[in-house]
Order: sequence, then C-alpha cells, then structure tokens
Amino acid sequence: MSNTSPIIPYELSKYLFLLLGLIGIFKYKINNLAALLMILCLIPSLFWDLSGRVVRQDLVFNLLGPINTGIAILLFSSHSISKSMLKKIIGVAILPLISVLCHSFFKAPDLDEVEFELGANMVTSGGFGSNQVSTGLGLASFFIFIFWINKWRFSGHKVFDTFLMVVFILQGLLTFSRGGMVTGFVGIVIVTYFLKRASPSQIVKYQLPKIGNYLLPALGLMIGVFYLVNVLTNGMLFLRYQGETSGTLSGGKEKDLNLITSGRLDILEGDLDLWLKSPVLGVGAGASKYLREKMNGVVAHVEFSRLLAEHGVLGAIYFGILVFLAFRLPRSNADPSIVAIVCAFYAVGVFTSFHAAMRTFVSPLTIGLSMVMVKSLVATKSKRMADNINQTLVQR
Repeated sequence: MSNTSPIIPYELSKYLFLLLGLIGIFKYKINNLAALLMILCLIPSLFWDLSGRVVRQDLVFNLLGPINTGIAILLFSSHSISKSMLKKIIGVAILPLISVLCHSFFKAPDLDEVEFELGANMVTSGGFGSNQVSTGLGLASFFIFIFWINKWRFSGHKVFDTFLMVVFILQGLLTFSRGGMVTGFVGIVIVTYFLKRASPSQIVKYQLPKIGNYLLPALGLMIGVFYLVNVLTNGMLFLRYQGETSGTLSGGKEKDLNLITSGRLDILEGDLDLWLKSPVLGVGAGASKYLREKMNGVVAHVEFSRLLAEHGVLGAIYFGILVFLAFRLPRSNADPSIVAIVCAFYAVGVFTSFHAAMRTFVSPLTIGLSMVMVKSLVATKSKRMADNINQTLVQR
C-alpha cells in the first residue's frame, strides 16, 4: 500500500518480521517441529520454475507470507503472555489501522461525488487497493469488538470505543470490498459463540461478560450501520453483498459462484489444474499466474490453491499442518474469553488467506497470535467481593 519503493521496500513489514523472527528464534533457541516442517515445505519451490518467467519480486510476493506464518507459529507458540499483555497487543495493533481509516476517510471525496457501482471502490479506499483497505478496516472492527465485548477500554471511554467501531464498519462497507468485512464479521461471530457457551461458574470465575446484554445491541448496531450505508449508496451495497453485477442486473450474465466471488473460483480451478499436472513439486513459487489457463496473469487470491499449484504435495502438507494446529485451540485454555480470542484470530487469518491470499500481514499476525499461550488471572473470592461492593456503591 506504499508508493515509496524502492527507497522503502513495498514489502518492508514482511522483511522486518522475517529478520526479527529469525533473531528471536536463534536467541531463544526455539524448536517446534510442526512449524519447522511448514517452513521446510516451502524451500524446494525456490529452485523450481516451470514458467521460466518468475522474477525476485514474484518470490517475495508469494513466499514471504507463508514463510512468515511458519516463523510466527514457531516463535509465538513457544511463548506465554498474560491476558493483560494480550489486551495491550490488540490495542497496539489497532493504532496503525486508525491511520488507514483516517487516510481512506480524508482522501475520499464527498459521497455525493462518488459513483457507486457493483464492484470494489478504490475512491472510498483512499486510492489504495480496496481489498487490502477493507481487510484492515474489517480487522480493526473485529479488534475493537473484542475490547467492547470484554468491557475493556481502548480510548478510556465506552461511548467513543463504540463510535470508533461504527466508523470502522461504515468506512469498510463503503469500500464495497466484501472479503475483509465478512472476515471481520466471522471473527466477531466466533468470539460471541465461545463466550455464549461459557457456564455460569466460568462467568463468575473468569469475570466474563454476560453475553446476552451485548448480543442484541451489537447486532442492532451492525444492522443499523449496514442499512445506513445502503441508503447512502442508493441501495447498491445490498446488491453488492448479494453478488449482483451490472451484467446480472441487465440479464447479460447469469449469477454463479465465480461471479459472486469476483473470479476467485476460476483462479482456484486454474490452480487445481496446475496441481494435477505437477502434483509432486508443483510449478514453482510465483509461477502459477503465468501458467494458469483460467485468469492467466492474475495473482492468486486463495492461498490454499496457490500452495497446491506452486508447491505440490509439500503445499498440501503445509496446509494440513496449519489445519492440524487449529484442533488444539478450543482446548488451549480454561478461560472461555481467551479461547474465543485465539480461535477467532486463527479463523480471521485463514479466512483472509482465502480472499486476499497472504499479500497482507494479517494472516501471519493473527495465526501466529492464535498460537500464543495466554495466562488467565482467576479472580479470587476477595477480589470478586470487592468488585461487587464497588459496583453496588456506584449504582447507589
């Protein structure tokens, strides 16, 4: 999302994480067999290119995301943090996303001047890629929701936090890029689901929020924002999320799954065709876009199919390990709020890789954070009594 290349590399965040991650691994002598195997599965594709057209930028573009995901799992799974530290990490992650929000808000013209069509809108994205901006804003909405539902304070004021969440959702919807916002919503649903499952004893023990007090307000808030944006765009938003295009409305095209997913199904099918032709080693890192019969020249949007096409069986092993690691997450902690957050982190990372591959840093970050061991501070009986007394005094 930067125009500073080559002075400041376009993929600077990925380079920095790779460097810092390797330093951390060697410093703490970390050893995680599953994560190491994931990284090793990606190496052979560096020396294998069936297209003969892959350049350095293709390798960086396609390999750094999966490699950093492996490094993040390797590094983060060996560390434990407190719940308060997790809260601080999420809070810090919101700060740069506020910059994305401000840029897209102030660079966008008045809505009266914007011609909304049934496609992603770069104008309301501040001139940058709407998919990436939507991904960032959807992630921010999800992060703010975690603060909101757990009765934490990001700004210090609940009203302002609620307002900030509304603005993130509103601006994200205005990009007309669906993937990022749907992914953020998936994270919100997963957090809500695990908190809803908490038993009465767990609610008392871990001082969890009573989800019933938040569910209807949150749902009403989201529906209200969606309705507002739909009105502001003259009904185009609702049609966009239905998968309609100008072609389907005019009757010139039939709505199907490929059209609804903006061509991602064709890319996925093209990648799978390449995998069937080169099932063992694949076609080489970055080569799939040059060899794909369908959507030739278009970069992959689905990381799973790209791994299969470019890495063959090793790509399938990589993704299989990633899926295997997810099974321990629901049982990783006795505190339902922590389980809710780490499971949602993992889901957001994987869902993002299915609509934006690993071009952004969202997947390595959230999947890595989902592997961290979080220590929950159990509220003691005396502390609960003190909290109840304070709450009673406040009410009086």
